[in-house]
Amino acid sequence: MNPIGAINPLASSALSRIDAPTAKIGHGLLGPQTAAPTSEGFGQMLDGLVATVDAKQGTAQAMTRKVLMGDTDQLHQSVIAMQEAGVAFSMMVEVRNKLVESYQELMRMQV
Repeated sequence: MNPIGAINPLASSALSRIDAPTAKIGHGLLGPQTAAPTSEGFGQMLDGLVATVDAKQGTAQAMTRKVLMGDTDQLHQSVIAMQEAGVAFSMMVEVRNKLVESYQELMRMQV
C-alpha cells in the first residue's frame, strides 16, 4: 500500500464509491488510495509510509544532483520533486504528532 502517492489535480472528490475491500477509495491529497487489507498491521502501514517518504526524498536528491552536475536541464522537475518530498515529510511528522497526542490522551484516561 502506498499512502503517499502523486497528487492528482483532476480528482473530483476525496472519496469515491467503494466496490470491494481492495477497491480504490479515491484520489485525495495523498494520491490514489486503496482500502487496507485486513492482514496488514498498523506497524506495517507506518513502515510503508516511512519507506515512501524516504523514496521521495531519495528521488528528489537524485534529480537535484543531476541538475547540479549538468546531466539534465529539468530544474523544474527537481524543484517539484523536492517540494513533494517536503510535503510528504511534513505530513508524516504531523501523523506522528497526532499518534503521540492520541497515545498520551489514552494514558491520561481514568479506568
